[in-house]
Amino acid sequence: MDDDTPPVASKLTRSKQRWASEGKFLTGHIARPETERLPPGQHLVRDWPVLDLGQQPNVQLARWKLAIGGLVEHPVTLDWAGFMALPQTGIRSDIHCVTTWSRYDNDWQGVATRDLLDLVQPKDEAGYLMLHGSDGYTTNVPLADFAVPNAILAHGWQGKPLAREHGGPVRLVVPHLYFWKSAKWISGIDFLPADKPGFWEVNGYHMRGDPWAEERYS
Repeated sequence: MDDDTPPVASKLTRSKQRWASEGKFLTGHIARPETERLPPGQHLVRDWPVLDLGQQPNVQLARWKLAIGGLVEHPVTLDWAGFMALPQTGIRSDIHCVTTWSRYDNDWQGVATRDLLDLVQPKDEAGYLMLHGSDGYTTNVPLADFAVPNAILAHGWQGKPLAREHGGPVRLVVPHLYFWKSAKWISGIDFLPADKPGFWEVNGYHMRGDPWAEERYS
C-alpha cells in the first residue's frame, strides 16, 4: 500500500475520535516518571492488545524498505539487509497506550534510533519527524523525543520476530510517549523544520503525547 493512501476509518478509529472530543479517560493528575512507573489513568495488562486502523499490511522482508529523507545530510533507503547490517540493540521498556492500558517489561530487539541518526545526520534546522506506516498511517514526533537512549526501531519482541499484528516486520518504539507515536509497519521517516500533525493529531489527539502529563488530547 502506498504511504499516501488515507487509512480506512474503523470502528476503533471512530470511537477514539469521539473520546478525543469528549476528553474521555482524563484524570487531571500529573505523575513523575522518576518516581511513578504507571502514568495517570492507566491500568496494567499482561497481554498485548492489538489496535490498528482496521488493516494489517502483510509486508514481506524481500520487499521491505525504509526511506529516510527530508532535512538530513545523507538520505537513505534501507532494504532488509541494509537495516540488519546496522548495529543491533536490545532494550527493555514499558508500553503506555492512550486507550488506558500499560504493559511492563517489554524486551525489544532492533536498531536504536541514535544509531539511525548517526547514519543520516540530521541538519541543524531539523526539529521534528513525520513517521509513515505501510497502512497509510502517519504521526509526528519531536527529534528530541526520537533521539532518547531507549527509543528503537524494533524488529523483535521477547526474543521472537515482531508479529505482523503488532507492526512487524519493523515498528518504532518511543517508550516515554503514548504508544500511538510508535508507528507500526514503519516505511518512511521525514525530518522536518517545524511540527506537523499526523493522523491522530488531526483527529483531536495531542501533538506530543506525554503519558505522565496526561497529554491525551489537543
